[in-house]
Amino acid sequence: MERLDPLLNWLENRTLAVSIAESDWAFPIIETLHVIALALVIGTVCIVDLRILGWASVKRPYRELAGEVLPWTWAAFCLSAVTGCLMFITQAAEYSQNIAFRIKLVLLLLAGINVLVFELIIARGAPRWNSGVPIPWPGKMAAALSLTLWISIVFFGRRIGFTMTPG
Repeated sequence: MERLDPLLNWLENRTLAVSIAESDWAFPIIETLHVIALALVIGTVCIVDLRILGWASVKRPYRELAGEVLPWTWAAFCLSAVTGCLMFITQAAEYSQNIAFRIKLVLLLLAGINVLVFELIIARGAPRWNSGVPIPWPGKMAAALSLTLWISIVFFGRRIGFTMTPG
């Protein structure tokens, strides 16, 4: 990580990072938006994953449900990523050393890989799922993994706040 120190210090010293860190209101507002966006991501992911698992919304065609819900997921994810980056730049060096932060990033990467595998491979058969064909076990495994990863992301995200020193 020492090789990244100059970049992390540079980020922390940018006008935007300093302004956020020194403001009484900026960081709490950004953090609030981050939490709201993350709640929307989790909620919409749960709706889709629970449908895939056959535990909720089973009368709704998968593609219809996903078409209505996933645009909200992506919009909220983008807001969450932007606000997360804004919080990160205020204490980049410290965040980079925080084990909970590192674990959260790895979990986010795994969740992204899970989505890619699901969309590029498993969901190719999704049009048939609407006509009574059961969702195959790889789809159900991807949904269960998704739920597990997002719950873990929330856990380690909250853990960050309890393991960082005030900036």
